[in-house]
Amino acid sequence: MKVSARVRGEWLQIPCKDGKVNINWLGGEAIRRFHKLQGPDSSLKIGEEQIQEIRKTKGGAILDPDDLVKDVLDDNDFVSIILSSDRTRQITNNPETAVNLEEYTTMNGKYEPPEEYIFLDGNTLSTDDLVQLGKSRYKIKLTNEAEQNVTKSRNLIDKILQENKVVYGITTGFGNFARTTIPIDKLEELQYNLIRSHAAGVGRPLSPEKTRMLLALRINVLAKGYSGISLATLKHIIEAFNASCLSLVPEQGSVGASGDLAPLAHLALGLIGEGKMWSPETGWGEAKYVLESHELSPIRLSAKEGIALINGTQLITSLGAEAVERSNLIARQADVVAALTLEVLKGTSRAFDSDVQMIRPHKGQIAVAKRLRALLHSDTYPSQIAESHRFCNRVQDAYTLRCCPQVHGIAHDTIEFVHSVITTEMNSATDNPIVFANRGEIISAGNFHGEYPAKVLDFLAIAVHELASMSERRIERLVNPALSELPAFLVKDGGLNSGFMLAHCTAASLVSENKVLCHPSSVDSLSTSAGTEDHVSMGCFAARKSLSVVENVEQVIAIELLAACQAIEFLRPLKTTVPLEEVYKVVRSVVRPWDKDRFMAPDIEAVVALLRSGKIWNVVRHHVDFYHAPQEIETRVFSPTAIMVGGQREKARVRPGSAKKRKANDQ
Repeated sequence: MKVSARVRGEWLQIPCKDGKVNINWLGGEAIRRFHKLQGPDSSLKIGEEQIQEIRKTKGGAILDPDDLVKDVLDDNDFVSIILSSDRTRQITNNPETAVNLEEYTTMNGKYEPPEEYIFLDGNTLSTDDLVQLGKSRYKIKLTNEAEQNVTKSRNLIDKILQENKVVYGITTGFGNFARTTIPIDKLEELQYNLIRSHAAGVGRPLSPEKTRMLLALRINVLAKGYSGISLATLKHIIEAFNASCLSLVPEQGSVGASGDLAPLAHLALGLIGEGKMWSPETGWGEAKYVLESHELSPIRLSAKEGIALINGTQLITSLGAEAVERSNLIARQADVVAALTLEVLKGTSRAFDSDVQMIRPHKGQIAVAKRLRALLHSDTYPSQIAESHRFCNRVQDAYTLRCCPQVHGIAHDTIEFVHSVITTEMNSATDNPIVFANRGEIISAGNFHGEYPAKVLDFLAIAVHELASMSERRIERLVNPALSELPAFLVKDGGLNSGFMLAHCTAASLVSENKVLCHPSSVDSLSTSAGTEDHVSMGCFAARKSLSVVENVEQVIAIELLAACQAIEFLRPLKTTVPLEEVYKVVRSVVRPWDKDRFMAPDIEAVVALLRSGKIWNVVRHHVDFYHAPQEIETRVFSPTAIMVGGQREKARVRPGSAKKRKANDQ
């Protein structure tokens, strides 16, 4: 029986006889062998270091030192040995350690290799598909058509080589070296030199989830058959993806033209067996050993395959796909949370009247108003809270309540627009040069330029930020007794308790951060590659910023949701509408009411998790659908904000075909 043990970044194979030795012996033997291989100058001295813990690399489970190896490990299993001094030796800019520890905590023994496959053809991948691929929900296979297209493309490359033609990126250097012809016997070396030299990124590495998305998207682009990569090489890359063998990819270093060269070069570096690589089974290690542990060998590159792996906009686009998916989810839920806040602040739904929206018929505005009508007081879903202030003297609500359709609406419309552009980009050939096998022609062009995803992701950040900007002002109204008519900071015994005072400060700080992050990066350009690349998109930073903005928005909306649910406590025993009561129940399933001060950060984290999982939207969506089916009945409640001439008012407007629904509801 053999076990692979990791000590300070090095993997050692430890023979464990019949497995009847204990875990403590395994750790000691690994340290002894590490010291022997490192030589007398090793920083690790036998007897000077204590083993703090030994973890099973797959899942991160801590092993009991007294357990027998055979009882807790399988043959050829992997363990990581953490020494007492390892944590004190860690520095914040050590990306390998940071992500390794993150995986220990997040995997939590739950990782299971996917069993389902998704077929890629380079033309039909969706943003949700890509996110699910990142989450290890699927493995990858190519369609038959994709395999044929890849083969045709490679055949043209081979023909060019046989005819000894001079073609950029195939038999020449790159960028400013485009006029330098490379001898045939040096073309393989050229591929490796390209990847090694371009792997010049810096900063924190992408998480395994984001790296899987990046690799999956690169596979999808290669599957289109315009890159010139061989089918054998592409299948080898797919095997690495399916085993979750993921290269270390620093997040900084791309200017977004010629695509994401540095990040994609790091991605390719691991695939050729160099640099660092991670898998759930092995954790971090030297790429060649991680591949070997999965019975894979480094890919062998031939002409054109180096540039085929690193030229394109896949980092911008994969990060953008995650940003737009998360934006879509939080935007829908922001509508729900805004409805709950309006309810507890005793606002009116009259501003959401359908006729008001139709005389300014923006798609998103109409959709948000329609959603709010379904959630708030109506004949279908009456609210005791709304009825309690039916005859109040309030003339109109604040903008952050009244103007939700107008402000949230443009966020929804922007997300839809960005989604369209990102989806197109995901299924586009962004290589250079481009191989047109059917025409027998290779064209050097500019599809690698990241301006499209860069611009829309800057736009996305600006639009989604407004959801948090509105939310933070609503939080202020909830915690301020002069505006809410509720106890100050939503807690009893104010003064002794501070309640939501600092939660609002956190929301304000995040909104302020977003104001800086929303400055567009795509308006900048710096000439690179000795003037050859004289305009670049800076799209990678646009993508990274957009994700940061979305994350901050999720946090702010979570704080508003917590505050709105807490406000309901002071309005009991009155109840809100059925869908909003369902929202309250979901929140209370993870966070109890605030009767006195307690550690608040875990509550915020718990509600953020609800939002990211989509549970707040999922709990109301069927209520919203029911309200609007088969056709909408729009309740027009009494409100001092709407004046009826002649003292007449409509209770409801019933659209044709909806009488059956009213009768069914009455029964």
